[in-house]
Amino acid sequence: MTRRREQSESAGSPLLSRRAVLAAGAALPVLAATPAAAATAVVVEPSNVQQTILGFGGMNHTVWISDLTAAQRETAFGNGTGQLGFTVLRIPVHEDRNNWSREVATAKRASQLGAKVIASPWNPPASMTESFSGGKRLKYSSYGAYAQHLNDFAAFMANNGVPLYGISVQNEPDYAQQWTAWTASEIVKFLRENAGTISTKVIAPESFQYRKSMSDPILNDATALANVDIIGTHLYGTRFADLPYPLFQQKGGGKELWMTEVYYPNSTDSADLWPQALDVGEHIHRALVDGRFQTYVWWYIRRSYGPMREDGQISKRGACMAHFAKWVRPGYSRITATANPQANVYVSAYKSGSRIVVVAVNKNASAADLAFTIRDTGSATAQTWLTSASANLARSTDVTIANGAFTAQLPAQSIRTFVVN
Repeated sequence: MTRRREQSESAGSPLLSRRAVLAAGAALPVLAATPAAAATAVVVEPSNVQQTILGFGGMNHTVWISDLTAAQRETAFGNGTGQLGFTVLRIPVHEDRNNWSREVATAKRASQLGAKVIASPWNPPASMTESFSGGKRLKYSSYGAYAQHLNDFAAFMANNGVPLYGISVQNEPDYAQQWTAWTASEIVKFLRENAGTISTKVIAPESFQYRKSMSDPILNDATALANVDIIGTHLYGTRFADLPYPLFQQKGGGKELWMTEVYYPNSTDSADLWPQALDVGEHIHRALVDGRFQTYVWWYIRRSYGPMREDGQISKRGACMAHFAKWVRPGYSRITATANPQANVYVSAYKSGSRIVVVAVNKNASAADLAFTIRDTGSATAQTWLTSASANLARSTDVTIANGAFTAQLPAQSIRTFVVN
């Protein structure tokens, strides 16, 4: 992602006026119970574990836009009322070391609040690059020096109270009109010969569109694969049909699968447009369920089209993200659930110990009535939260569970999270 790409997409598109939102915790109408016979069945299977979830978050890039304020850091990475609950921060590895200190304040506070911090370079230092075919690449003779450059950044951040979780070889090497380009074979060469010296987890290839032609060669090269820890990608324009990755399931054992950048569906609309913001809820569902990603990371945290508005308040898109981020915490496991019980209804489920979290999205213009069965569960109470046209992350009606069964309604064009303790 680049500031220039955002500007070109936004040009000539004035921001639309934002809807007013209810404060978190506002009272909601009681949602009517539905007879089980009239509801669509959803089965949740806690014993059928899929991937481990590692977090949700976004990008901070202080050279291209201003840093988050102290209050905005709390909104982004805190998990109280009116906060997003983010647990991943992505920052740039600036080619100019004089800019490294600019990323410390937000990264340090995010780390203190428990977030994983990852970093991605757009360019190596200019002395390490050369022109080719009208573009720019890392000199082959500079691969070792570049690995040391990445290590130096990791050490700098650690010395300033920010232990990096991982560092990328290159941001979007296959969308490199304005930054350094890498071929898949060059990434494999760097991983084979140099990445083993990097002190933190290594992320590659960060294709802009989950192009398997960029990551297949890594998975098919045992030496390169041994020196990478995270297969990372972006999802710009990626079709839902292209989210599954059988080769990763076959050969990626022990590696993590991260979605490290996206905005969706666009960067031109206000993040408060409703029901358009529900597209984010479906997109996260698809990434986790169809793509089996372990993280979901937005582009800029604070932006007119992002999870936090420029005034520091959570947007509608942000509320949809928070329905996952606030209650599906790092270390939770995604478990099998009926993923698409009705047209335009999407359900995913997660667990940690005896706690079960279900996130349900209804994109229909009418309510959806669901009959849930949580296997191997007795009697319990589920707390619920709702975002709709008139509510943001609002506390909703508790649901009583008997012998693992309950019925619940998803209001028209809404996202609802159920937490079963």
